[in-house]
Amino acid sequence: MTAPSDQTPDQQPDARLRADAERNRDRILAAARRLFATEGLGVSMASVAREAGVGKATLGRRFATREELINAVFADRMDAYAAAVAEALADPDPWHGFTGYIHAVCAMQAGDRGFADVLTMSFPAAKALEARRTESYNGFLELIARARNSGHLREDFVPEDLVILQMANAGVVAATGDAAPDTWRRLVGHMLRSYADPGAPIPALPEAPAPTALYRAMVRLTRTGSGAA
Repeated sequence: MTAPSDQTPDQQPDARLRADAERNRDRILAAARRLFATEGLGVSMASVAREAGVGKATLGRRFATREELINAVFADRMDAYAAAVAEALADPDPWHGFTGYIHAVCAMQAGDRGFADVLTMSFPAAKALEARRTESYNGFLELIARARNSGHLREDFVPEDLVILQMANAGVVAATGDAAPDTWRRLVGHMLRSYADPGAPIPALPEAPAPTALYRAMVRLTRTGSGAA
């Protein structure tokens, strides 16, 4: 004789529906991560749905707006972003903490084109993402003050300079792609020199990309800009 189930027949389909909905959500997030990382935030919601193998209506039920999807996709990245500030503030050498933070943030951008875009855009409807951004910004203000007091950071460095660097770095990452993937390191090296007071210890300047690699990046950028595949 079969033991009675804890669920009624009406409850069992509901459980299956919830499991299906959760699987669809996971597929959508995985697809969005892949597309955002390689193509940036310009990817359409329809493309995300296709990549996930779900219909647009299913995507809309899970994530009603692009901001909701972005918030869910990049929640862990923003946690890492905030953690980078905390790690820099814990460094007993304020200047080393400052330069390490700049490098860490730009490395995060280089590793994920979507995140490179997120750091240079605002998403008021994505409350959790914006809260972590604010937390990170406040930590960065403290990091600037400590680096200035160490005598190594220029007095005229302002928080907006980080935004400018992130915008520039996002452009370099998008332009070079896999043709010259380490170009961003050269940019960061030069910018850190511009932020330093005379006499500040400066990390070695990374090597410039090979001319052939930059040429490939330029060809790639031209094709992308012209709409070629």
